[in-house]
Amino acid sequence: MNHAGNADQDDIVRARNVLLASGRRTPREEVDAYRVLAQVSPASYLPLLARALQRLSYDTSVGKWHPSSLALCEEAVAAARSIDPAETARADVLYQALDSCQRQLYMADRRAEGLAMRAEMLAISRAQAELSGDPVVKGLREWAAGLSEEGRYAEAADAMTELVAAILPDGPGSGGLAWSLLDWIAALHDAGRSSEALAAFETLVSMEAAEAASDRGSMACHLYSLIGYAQMLDTHGRGGQAALVRQEALTLLTELADTGERKSWSGYQASFWAVLLSFSGAESDRTASGGPRPPSGAAPMQWSPDAKRRYFDSRHALREEVDTLAPRATEDPEQHLAELVHLHRVLTIRSAVYWENRTHLFAERVRSLFDDGVSLARRLSQHDPAEGTRTLARILIDRSTFHTAAQEFRPALDDFREALSYLGEAN
Repeated sequence: MNHAGNADQDDIVRARNVLLASGRRTPREEVDAYRVLAQVSPASYLPLLARALQRLSYDTSVGKWHPSSLALCEEAVAAARSIDPAETARADVLYQALDSCQRQLYMADRRAEGLAMRAEMLAISRAQAELSGDPVVKGLREWAAGLSEEGRYAEAADAMTELVAAILPDGPGSGGLAWSLLDWIAALHDAGRSSEALAAFETLVSMEAAEAASDRGSMACHLYSLIGYAQMLDTHGRGGQAALVRQEALTLLTELADTGERKSWSGYQASFWAVLLSFSGAESDRTASGGPRPPSGAAPMQWSPDAKRRYFDSRHALREEVDTLAPRATEDPEQHLAELVHLHRVLTIRSAVYWENRTHLFAERVRSLFDDGVSLARRLSQHDPAEGTRTLARILIDRSTFHTAAQEFRPALDDFREALSYLGEAN
């Protein structure tokens, strides 16, 4: 950026005229004007330049990134850093510039630099929180997600523990607590802190139960939390407790099948389902994932762009693997059928998360995958009754939650009851 004394007077006049002229300015005209004026009046125009560069980096009218979006975001960071540290607006302007730039760095697969910017964002927020006395430090969730994608699970768990401790006393009124609890549960689980993860899951279940009972929350979300909690209890060898939780889920699902939801909801329940579904498949999916693994308790909007791209693009290779393995499993089920069932479940979960994230009509996009998964699991249970029957129960529960997300409560109840019969838990 040039020194103030090097600014051309004609350029300054033209820049001011652009900003003062009536009519709509283009983002490019705005940026060019602020670039000039920031040289002569940095205190006034550097914040405006930083924000204008961010707006130019993404064309909202067509929903596309500018070809030079990363360079524009890096320039925005440089402009924000140039603001006098004594300026009170500097922290907010720099935080937003860093936020835009870290996304671009992740899209460019420059993960280390992206994570470093998230760390800087967190440092800015800590300083602001200390000054204001606000217990909630902005950026902790993004920082934890970045750490999780790098496999730094213990640090991610610590970050989410700090965030939840700050927001839990205020309760679920804002609507964001449940999502943070999902992040926290997954981070604790990935860090190997199983007792804490189960306790956190119990907190989520209790909160969803209270919200549903008072008609402040969806019955379906309470159901998903119960089913997810039971699956985690099974994972950690607490089968007896898991069976009791599934009986609670059965009672709730029976009510849904009889009466439906007590009131209408905006549709967030399907996103809640998709996160818990991906979490339930994350453990078996981990070794099959190449590159960074998305944080297993977070919604796709919290994933970094490259982790999201890898996760969703992998569906195509999985589809080919499943199609290649299917005839082999028919010829030699002993060797290939269990592997086919596993890969098909991974494909189903990734496809369900992909389509739920894109359209409210996701059900028709993935219905056949859930149906095919159940058919494959039935074959496995016939071939290997001991292991295959438990696998069939798990995949029937997957389909039951899918039916619930599609508001098909009677088929959901049928699948769930059948699953319980295979687990020896039917009434």
